[in-house]
Amino acid sequence: MTLNIQFMTMLAMIGMGIVFGASLDTYNRFLKRTKRKSWLVFINDILFWIVQGLAIFYILFIVNRGELRFYIFVALLCGFAAYQSLFRRLYVRLLEIVISMIISIYRFLLKLFHYVIYRPVRGLIFAVISILLFLGKGLLALLNIIYKLILFLLKVIFLPFKWIFLLLWKLLPKNLKKSVEKIYNRVAGILRVMKNYCMNWISRLKKHKK
Repeated sequence: MTLNIQFMTMLAMIGMGIVFGASLDTYNRFLKRTKRKSWLVFINDILFWIVQGLAIFYILFIVNRGELRFYIFVALLCGFAAYQSLFRRLYVRLLEIVISMIISIYRFLLKLFHYVIYRPVRGLIFAVISILLFLGKGLLALLNIIYKLILFLLKVIFLPFKWIFLLLWKLLPKNLKKSVEKIYNRVAGILRVMKNYCMNWISRLKKHKK
């Protein structure tokens, strides 16, 4: 390994030490260990260290094809120490500013969606439903009026026929009237018997189902 590669490796590992420190603070900021269960914290820690190890090895592989030297670990420690002493406070403040900005943007977008899209669409839907209900009530009222008008017209139309029928009924002989009444009573009796028979069958079927 040439001196140039060694120097680039040292710089890369110092940079990765700084990145590792920033990643660790970011990870702890979002993990919130006190509010998490211990087994979940344990799994997250393992995944974090695996990801960090893979990232460091990937950068090392790009710089010197993955050759490990003692000074690489020293460079990582130097980068981590430099981050803790020089950049940590600045990075934590910057991280909090970025998080606050993202939360503010999210809340703004949520309010924008609520007032620009959700409420107008909801108001439009309610307006359409109200219009449909109003039209439905108006249509029902109109149909009711038409129904009453048709009944009235039928009464008016059939009224002369009713008078004519009553007049003819009065002019019929008594014997013929009695014959018509007997036929009517027989038909009504047959219909009554059929109705009772059907009702009995329906009641039996209901009992059988129970």
